[in-house]
Amino acid sequence: MEKQRIELLSPARDLACGKEAINHGADAVYIGAPKFGARAAAGNTLEDIEALCAHGRLYGASVHVTMNTLLFDGELDAAREQAVALWSAGVDALIIQDMAFLEMDLPPIALHASTQTDNRTPERVKFLEDSGFERVILARELSLDTIRAISDATTVPLEAFVHGALCVSYSGQCWMSAALGGRSANRGTCGQPCRLAWDLKEASGKVVSAGRHLLSLKDMDRSAHIGPMLDAGISSFKIEGRLKSQDYVKNVTAFYRQALDRELDRRAGSTRASFGRVTHHFTPNIEKSFFRGGTDYYLSGKRGKVASPDTPKAMGERMGQVVHVAKDHVTLKVDKGRTPVVNGDGLCFLDPSGNLKGIKANRVDGGLIRPSQPVAKTGLFKGAVLYRNFDHAFLKLLEKESAERRLAVDLSIKEVKDGLWIAAADETGRSVTHWFGVEPVPARDKDKARKTLETQLAKLGGTPFYLRGLTLNLPPLFVPVSEINRLRREVVALLLDEAGAMPARDSEPVSRPVIPFPETRLTYGANVANALAKRFYTRRGVSSVEPAFEATEPEGPVTVMETRHCIREALGLCKGKAHQAEPLVLENEKGRFTVHFLCGVCGMRIEKG
Repeated sequence: MEKQRIELLSPARDLACGKEAINHGADAVYIGAPKFGARAAAGNTLEDIEALCAHGRLYGASVHVTMNTLLFDGELDAAREQAVALWSAGVDALIIQDMAFLEMDLPPIALHASTQTDNRTPERVKFLEDSGFERVILARELSLDTIRAISDATTVPLEAFVHGALCVSYSGQCWMSAALGGRSANRGTCGQPCRLAWDLKEASGKVVSAGRHLLSLKDMDRSAHIGPMLDAGISSFKIEGRLKSQDYVKNVTAFYRQALDRELDRRAGSTRASFGRVTHHFTPNIEKSFFRGGTDYYLSGKRGKVASPDTPKAMGERMGQVVHVAKDHVTLKVDKGRTPVVNGDGLCFLDPSGNLKGIKANRVDGGLIRPSQPVAKTGLFKGAVLYRNFDHAFLKLLEKESAERRLAVDLSIKEVKDGLWIAAADETGRSVTHWFGVEPVPARDKDKARKTLETQLAKLGGTPFYLRGLTLNLPPLFVPVSEINRLRREVVALLLDEAGAMPARDSEPVSRPVIPFPETRLTYGANVANALAKRFYTRRGVSSVEPAFEATEPEGPVTVMETRHCIREALGLCKGKAHQAEPLVLENEKGRFTVHFLCGVCGMRIEKG
């Protein structure tokens, strides 16, 4: 029985990040296209994407490209042309939310349904599968029980986020940024109003909570739940972060590569989705890269604390508590298991008013820390909890070559007329043969001659290969070291040429199934912004399609966000514990929104107007 291939999917801001993600163990990467990606600031040229595909092919790693914005009618032709060009460049899949792509004449490139297609139920995922999607990326809010129910009801591969920043709204169902200033999340230009400070007020104006980041969430960290997610049916584990730095991608990819490998080692029926032995030259630690504190985000079915109301910024790893404050230094009682603070580290803390403050450790002697400015100006106080959000030594490690990924290769050599015949095969299944002209000279010292061959052929440093097996079907021959080295270089070059060659790809358009949609009327929540998307639904039995919010903002009070997070719960003000005059209002200098609490399902609906 063929083993199930399990994928670690890492983000790539650009070509360099993508290569490092693969080198550090990603089985696949996802990267922004030149246009139409949901991170407008993370677009890449076709040439860079083609180069990333070539690097990925070496290890059997896939490249997925995000084209997950809503399209307007004037963009449909350009979007189709870009999709075709990406297929020609070697891209394996497109991540999309606009159903217009299923109405286009496209080559057989895999289509993955973004979280923005609002994939929360078995019925929804089944519809997407039957409509021709090759993978569905599940909503972040789902519990293991719901994931399992979806897996039981479908056969389509399921992808789920395992780490990174969280949107407070269900993906694809947030129009708050668009409502505030026209910067649409569904068009790739979200202004992130959920990370702003808000006042929560009763309708009378009475302040319930002032100046806190009430919609800002912690970061997802499901590293302790990889096994249960596998059991529930997840086959692709996705790291968020297409705008993140290279050190973040290196560190977090390495961390989850190791965590996933530990789990796969215990499972006879599963294996990695790509090839190559990965060696990390550092100890990964997710708290040392951008991290707001972790949550499994309802995966276990429990509510838990998911909010980060004090600051939307990354505080990093907790280091300990200040036990003494002097004029020019403070003394820190370092938490057990933490590496010491060193010169150049960045530290932060919350002052008594809850404001985030930061210092740079100028000189450190054990727990004694001298900031780069007088202590009185830093706001440090006895009892302050310090976090390290800039680890100088760790980042220095990541600036260097911090990982290598090498493929096992087996060589077989036999003597033929006027030379040697070499067959080489790597672990992906690629193979080459090569005739090497050399005058065969019987060896005087048989053992030394054989050892020299073995030693020189194994010198594959600086290449993406390591020698796993060597079969010598030849009598003891003397071959000069320089000739053995030339033989090795020529065989490696042939293997690399074989790996770099893109397989022939069919460019004939494919048709996708047309099945009935379970509803006949769609609101703006269906995100239909163009004629092709509308045609997708009308061909499937929908009689009334309301335009997307971005196309025509609805009149009157309009829902701009629905969430599983509940502000009232986070503040300890659930109904039955305390009472506030409803409705409650979120307000700051940017705008004003009404909050409706969905107590039956424990969530919120936020409304403008």
